[in-house]
Amino acid sequence: MVKHSTDIVILAGGYGTRLAEYTDTIPKPMVKIGNHPILMHIINIYSKYGYNSFLVALGYKAQIVIDYFNSNKNFKKINNSEIIEYNGKLGKNNIQLKLVETGIDTMTGGRVKRIGKYINSERFMVTYGDGLADINIAELESFHQKHGSIGSITAVRPPARFGSLKIEGEKVMEFREKSILDESWINGGFFIFDKSFLNYIDNDETFLEREPLENLSKEGQLHAYKHQGFWQCMDTKRDRDSLQELFNKKEVDVFIK
Repeated sequence: MVKHSTDIVILAGGYGTRLAEYTDTIPKPMVKIGNHPILMHIINIYSKYGYNSFLVALGYKAQIVIDYFNSNKNFKKINNSEIIEYNGKLGKNNIQLKLVETGIDTMTGGRVKRIGKYINSERFMVTYGDGLADINIAELESFHQKHGSIGSITAVRPPARFGSLKIEGEKVMEFREKSILDESWINGGFFIFDKSFLNYIDNDETFLEREPLENLSKEGQLHAYKHQGFWQCMDTKRDRDSLQELFNKKEVDVFIK
């Protein structure tokens, strides 16, 4: 396996209010799918492609994430100052992990800005702490290098929550149960940026998904990596239960074995 030096930033500090059944007591990235928090499944997606340097942006209920790694026998704390660093193992892969407090109410862009001083690679990846995909991370980075722009965003087609109908007058001409919404692409949450992207973020109040990405797009500096495979976020309990069902059935290769 090729080892990559690109740093991975995981945004794990939000309130997760739409998943209150769990997030009243734990942060969303700590919600378990199978025997592991979704955070660990996300780390696994990158690690199996040789990406092993992670920066986790903490906020809401940060201490629960810290306690998890402190009690995980596969991780050893090596620094406990401004950031908390660990060396660890995920399967056969070595992991370097940094937990960074980025504020309770800091927005997504602000978290990336705060964590920027700890990024050591020329470019870095960003993802949310609640989404899984069978994306080839090495291909994503290769795509980014080839087009030469500042940013790349992974575009996905969202799975429909309900059956779709094609209607003419009052007559149903076609019914498709849980089809893919093939008329649009959405933000799939797996990004890669040159480090200069940090200059597009103003402060703690900046949403990653607003001015920074909007301005990159206007300047022609944002490209879309189209991912046609599995993708699902965990916004609600229904989403979490769906991921658990997929884990039980072993239908997709996104979970820790």
